[in-house]
Amino acid sequence: MSAVLPKSAKVVVIGGGVAGCSVAYHLAKYGWKDTILLERDQLTSGTTWHAAGLVGQLGASATITRLRKYSLNLYKELEKKTGLSTGLKQNGAITVASTPERLQELLRQATAAQLFDVNVESVNKQRIKELYPVINDDDILGGVYMPEDGQADPIGVTNVLAKAAKMEGAQIFEKTPVEKILVKDKKIVGVQTKFGKIDCEYVVIATGMWSRQIGEDIGVSIPLYPNEHFYIITEPLDKLPKNLPVLRDYNSCLYLKEDAGKMLVGIFEPNAKPAFKDKGVVPLDFSFGEFPDDFDHFEPYLEKSFQRLPMLETAGIRKFFSGPESFTPDTQYLLGETPEVNNLFTCCGFNSIGIASSGGAGRVTAEWMINGYMNEDLFSLDIKRFQKFHSSKKFIMERVTETLGDLYGMHWPYKQHNTSRNQRLLPYHEELKKEGACFGVSGEYERPMWYAKSNEKAEYKYSFDYQNWYPSVEFETKNTITNVGLFELSPFSKYEIKGENAHSELQRICTANIKNEIGRSTYTQMLNEGGGIETDLTVICIDKNHFRIISSAATRTHDKAHILKHLSPNLEFKDITDDLVCLGIFGPKSRNLISKISNDDFSNETFKFGYGKFVTLGSKKIWAQRLSYVGELGFELYIENKDAKEIYQLIIEEGKNHNLSHCGSHAMDTMRMESGFLHWGHDISPEENQYEAGLNFAISYKKETNFIGKESLLKIKDQKLNRRFIILSLKDSKPGTPLLLHEEPIYLEDKIIGRTTSGNYSFNYKKNLSFGYVSSIHSNEELSKMNLYIEVAKQKLPALVEIAPLKDKRARLL
Repeated sequence: MSAVLPKSAKVVVIGGGVAGCSVAYHLAKYGWKDTILLERDQLTSGTTWHAAGLVGQLGASATITRLRKYSLNLYKELEKKTGLSTGLKQNGAITVASTPERLQELLRQATAAQLFDVNVESVNKQRIKELYPVINDDDILGGVYMPEDGQADPIGVTNVLAKAAKMEGAQIFEKTPVEKILVKDKKIVGVQTKFGKIDCEYVVIATGMWSRQIGEDIGVSIPLYPNEHFYIITEPLDKLPKNLPVLRDYNSCLYLKEDAGKMLVGIFEPNAKPAFKDKGVVPLDFSFGEFPDDFDHFEPYLEKSFQRLPMLETAGIRKFFSGPESFTPDTQYLLGETPEVNNLFTCCGFNSIGIASSGGAGRVTAEWMINGYMNEDLFSLDIKRFQKFHSSKKFIMERVTETLGDLYGMHWPYKQHNTSRNQRLLPYHEELKKEGACFGVSGEYERPMWYAKSNEKAEYKYSFDYQNWYPSVEFETKNTITNVGLFELSPFSKYEIKGENAHSELQRICTANIKNEIGRSTYTQMLNEGGGIETDLTVICIDKNHFRIISSAATRTHDKAHILKHLSPNLEFKDITDDLVCLGIFGPKSRNLISKISNDDFSNETFKFGYGKFVTLGSKKIWAQRLSYVGELGFELYIENKDAKEIYQLIIEEGKNHNLSHCGSHAMDTMRMESGFLHWGHDISPEENQYEAGLNFAISYKKETNFIGKESLLKIKDQKLNRRFIILSLKDSKPGTPLLLHEEPIYLEDKIIGRTTSGNYSFNYKKNLSFGYVSSIHSNEELSKMNLYIEVAKQKLPALVEIAPLKDKRARLL
């Protein structure tokens, strides 16, 4: 290090790879000039230097597609700004499909990409041969072509970002390892380096494969771990055409890139090899590091490359490469503020697609830091989607053997991971299993998704069309509305707040007027300062100065972090998610059933909708509340773990007299859509406000407290909505034809006016349902008389507007 290290800064970015340089550039560009980037060795020395340099825009999700498109445009822009070369070559990219299911997946991705004006063409076999004349297309059914995609030099991209960051005022120091991140009262105060301390307000961990252990040193969970990643570079090939598009063959786990007359052949294979397996730690001095050859591991995929590109069979190998690439539990990035330490952000976990992703990831990280929130739907990338256990070595080292393969594996709807399962079992897990439960992961829990019927195997058969669990859901949903269903709700996040100021604090962080009466519940949202929806939850007054919050299972860490960030420290806060199981008894016979196993009064006169109270079931005291996410009469029962199995068995035994059925999460999700209930993370997020989502009934301007986000809401309160929530169904509604999911374009005639957010088939109403948002000058009533379409896998399907939810809300009020 030649320059003198500053004593203080606004931000310290740790890590001089492509991601760290992107964050530093965007922070400085957006006004935080006092930004320092520290690199322990040289820029790119971690994993950036050996990246294949593919710059593709099409991602497995719409969010990733949006960030990748930004990255491509940024790199072109900064080449001009800096005068340096990124080595960007927009020679296009082709992804081929050799099975009908893969072609369906690609066409769905291409359809979603239209929402962001990404140029994607669906191509047939003949067109693929024209674009890639040396390919063996015998088994190819079709594919997609991205003419503006291509490749870049990873070191060139990083240097361009680094120079642009310096031009904006950021400082970069190489050969300056950070020895410790300094934290006081759960907030960043600085970093300790080899050359001294730097006081700072913010730190960004952009340290790639080292991030998990850096976080672990200060009690922060960063769930990623490196695998060994393999590719070869051939000798020059005489007959290899120049400027071939990048070729991806997911079914063969291959990517192929022509570069200066040579071919790079890389793989993303199932059953990957964790790196540094013996010690489970990445050495701090692993700069520009490689692993020994493992040709036996690579050879089966090399043979597949011969089949796809026959000319490779006689090619010499100039370089066999094996090096580390870090992966996360779900192959999505790790962005955002950590829940454990305020002002500590992450920008890592790029799962081998860091070059294509880092431009966009750096932008949103900088905006997140400067604004203090995001008004984009980034929960799928937010580090707070994970819990503490996800970063344990036992969990993460096993999971990444699967997730590297997921990158090129089929992205099936409702797909469940096979590794690192059974983290937390319910007290009556074996009983549910005997009932035919097919389990999925919900937070840390194994939770029934559906129950197999007629001695069928409780196992998913994945498809983009008809689902093998549809007969189960048909039975479960129909039985719930005619008799009674038992739903497993234990993974729901549960928090308790106690203290003299508990009510006033909840009034400040919630939009609704929180009922301060024992037994009363309030449905509400919490917002960020920009008015975006950060949480969707129910608050129940358990006792004087004692409230319980219930929210989604998937948002446990996220919601807890949001609440604690805005809650006064003098209140008692406790996460009780794992202390109580929760069973839902829903349906017209639910009152009769529960009345048979309790001496308490469950009549409508004494136990109204939206109320809760302590009751006795058998000999056990539990908390019951009359709420229902499935839109039917029913009760949520909160039971201590030690009593859970006994009460479960009590319900099952009496349930035989009321035609009770076990019901899974798919049935609940279907029924909540029939009732018009929104789901945070799909239908609502920080990207939406309550007016757009039709949730303005959960806003109270009359309460004395100025709740967070109120000023932003008041600015839009009387304005015409730019976009709004809508419920659609297909004119030709059949189960799974097609399978409606989310991120499907909504058309008015031939113009895209919105996108879908949720989809399900309702057997109760025989309709293929979709939730979404549209931007239109026409009201929903007017749209109902126009030609609307939902596009799925490049097929436009006529759709109808549902003016109101299918289910009458009176069903749950009886």
